[in-house]
Amino acid sequence: MKSSLGNVIVSGGSSGLGAATVRALLSRGANPLVLDKNAPDIDVPFECVDLADTGAVHDAVAALADRADGRLDGVFTAAGIDSCGPLDDVAARDWERVVQVNLFGTAAVIRAALPYLKQSKGRIVTCASTLGIKAVSDATAYCASKFGVVGFSRALAAELAGDVGVTLLVPGGMHTAFFESRTAQYKPPADAVLNDPDHVADTVIFALGQPAGCELRELVVCASTESSWP
Repeated sequence: MKSSLGNVIVSGGSSGLGAATVRALLSRGANPLVLDKNAPDIDVPFECVDLADTGAVHDAVAALADRADGRLDGVFTAAGIDSCGPLDDVAARDWERVVQVNLFGTAAVIRAALPYLKQSKGRIVTCASTLGIKAVSDATAYCASKFGVVGFSRALAAELAGDVGVTLLVPGGMHTAFFESRTAQYKPPADAVLNDPDHVADTVIFALGQPAGCELRELVVCASTESSWP
């Protein structure tokens, strides 16, 4: 039986929450389409792209749409990067790239997908963070980008009301490779309570699967003892 979720683009779909969402979509009979710099481990339609390159994002989304017979039913913008440290210690190019990927990349994917989503009356799920609603030291780039995703998503929901559904996902920390490249001082401690990305992916599926005319505007999903919430 064909899934009502249909064809769903997942940016950052090769790892972490994005990969968990790809698995969840497949398990429900949907057709995930991946945008990432690295190829996914699962055999699904994939376009290699740097999300900081707006023009390349547009072309990659169009290529995936063509492989889905011109129809897109949903988008989940899971891709995200970080560069930890005090503002004056983080190189400007690294700081700016976090914003380019996390915020500008989110907007670029959605902008490119909008003509298809408007036609299908589809749905968008954006991915912020609990650090998009609560700021912490040594995370100015990440907080700026994720606070931006929150504002962008709320404005987009107002703009697209009645045409395309928009849900803002605010996840807490998860057991993914996201923290692996950090220096020890910026990694979660051994006793940190983090969420399973498969559980968070289920909430993405829930948001994408809402019936027409029903809007799930915002979801905060975190471990019950998540220190960055509230």
